[in-house]
Amino acid sequence: MDRRLTLQEELENVLGSRNVYFQPPETLKMKYPCIRYTKEKPYIESADNKRYFNKAHYNLIVIDTDPDTEIPERIAEHFMYCDVERYYRSNNLTHCALNLYY
Repeated sequence: MDRRLTLQEELENVLGSRNVYFQPPETLKMKYPCIRYTKEKPYIESADNKRYFNKAHYNLIVIDTDPDTEIPERIAEHFMYCDVERYYRSNNLTHCALNLYY
């Protein structure tokens, strides 16, 4: 199975719903709470002319109406290489940006 589709399933399980969107178009009406994610430049570490760490990098945005949402913490606990970047409020919704190396 494609690695990104496996990630999609894992994110749906952590969220507890199918409101997980990969690079959605601007016109898509999302249901909250949700996770919106995009693929970024991969993270690669090299030494002795060899790659020893090569992970796909995803930028996740958790969007929720609840300002005390625990979804970002559940995601960070589930994935080993995940960190919370920042929280912000926009359009009366709480947003949390995370970096995930998968």
